[in-house]
Amino acid sequence: MGVIKRPQTPTHDLGGTRFTSLATPSTGTTDTSVWQVEIEAGVPAQPHRLTREEVFIVLGGTARVTLAGQLLQADPGDAIVVPPHADFGIESASDSPLTLLCCLPVGGQAVVEGSAFTPPWAQ
Repeated sequence: MGVIKRPQTPTHDLGGTRFTSLATPSTGTTDTSVWQVEIEAGVPAQPHRLTREEVFIVLGGTARVTLAGQLLQADPGDAIVVPPHADFGIESASDSPLTLLCCLPVGGQAVVEGSAFTPPWAQ
């Protein structure tokens, strides 16, 4: 496969949170989905769970992370490791946008209000 070119614009926009699919099954990956997330300041965290481990790398800004009942902070270069089935949410901890790189095994699903689904940016 080699190189997958980055899309010119975000692939999904949820009003204040933008996702850019970088390497996903729809672009040829078989084991790992990777995308970039940008969360504007003031956008509240969307609590959810995952069926597989998910890893975020903070690229810019400061993250406020709620993970399994703990409130944590992550700065640029830090890795946020979310274990399967743990309640979590991420938001900007400042008045600047938060930019993250996210990796999730192919087949991993988000669980929101009891319903599991594959996020479209990971497909």
